[in-house]
Amino acid sequence: MQVETVDAANWNELLQASPTAHFLQTAEWAQVKAEVGWSAERLAWRSEDGKVIALAQVLIRSARLFKRFGPAISIGYIPRGPLLMSEDADTRRQVLKDLAVLANRKYLVFLKIDPYWEIGRGIPGSETETPNAAGTQALEELDKNGWRVSPEQIQFKNTVVIHLAGSEETWLARMKQKTRYNIRLAARSGVVVRKVLPDELPLLYRMYAETANRDGFIIRPESYYLGVWQRFIEAGMADALIAEAEGTPVAGLVLFHTGRTAWYVYGMSTQLQREKMPNYLLQWEAMRIAKEHGCQIYDLWGAPDTFDEQDRLSGVFRFKEGLGGEVVRTIGAWDLVLHPALYWIYMKLLPRILNITRSIRRKQIQQEVV
Repeated sequence: MQVETVDAANWNELLQASPTAHFLQTAEWAQVKAEVGWSAERLAWRSEDGKVIALAQVLIRSARLFKRFGPAISIGYIPRGPLLMSEDADTRRQVLKDLAVLANRKYLVFLKIDPYWEIGRGIPGSETETPNAAGTQALEELDKNGWRVSPEQIQFKNTVVIHLAGSEETWLARMKQKTRYNIRLAARSGVVVRKVLPDELPLLYRMYAETANRDGFIIRPESYYLGVWQRFIEAGMADALIAEAEGTPVAGLVLFHTGRTAWYVYGMSTQLQREKMPNYLLQWEAMRIAKEHGCQIYDLWGAPDTFDEQDRLSGVFRFKEGLGGEVVRTIGAWDLVLHPALYWIYMKLLPRILNITRSIRRKQIQQEVV
């Protein structure tokens, strides 16, 4: 097994061949992060016959902890990676070993991985639960080799996926009865879903800001989202959709797609015409568009950590489950810590500073909605 560095121009071509290709591992995502100070190191592992068996786009950021003073540190992050073409244990162990070498060579304080390595499917304790032995083995290996469960889980550990194989009648049959009813109700009520024109992206952001204000979560400034959406749309890896009722925009979403998978990452809505169930028809059309792009899986981006009514995602989960989705549980984010003292500062002190900036940003969002 050999590891090699890959340039940005050839990266996406290799990525598309991976069964677990992810838009957060694309060259476009590295370009997004480059605008806020991240660089990318792209690695490919090949078998003896030259076949690519693993990939990892490592994002690295170097900065001072406190702007103009304090030690300079470098951290690494592999969002939704590394990617393995199979669950072969020897490949996984070699990849982790080589990543540790890279972390040392780059003088990283820590390296975070966040791979889509399944530990099981279905809700734990239910009849749908199916454990995955390879994922359990990966957890044991990480713990044994100095990795630790990250206190900063950036991506969702669990998600809900919809399988796009079969006919649309098959999709409907997997849905809950109420979901099927609401999709048809939206269509009967005159809700229309269409793709967003480039100059309409600011409208989506305003709806997104309204959604954030209503549901109590923090979002970034408008320029960030417009940049991400436009970049991926122009690259042919995203579609922005909007639902209109009586000619008025009432809801929207941004659909990303890479390889065999599509993702529902950003969803937004207003308080208008909610009784016409526009979000249900939006999801239906997103599934159809994903299938047109050749996707086999539609990832609904997130499920609860604990499957009970107290979890903050329980209501959203019921909506996703109603679409006929299957729960997928992954290992979550793990950190390889090389400098414990600096790691402690990064994990304990910086979050307090970020809480202040988040409070300021929450007030800004409220002003944008007014």
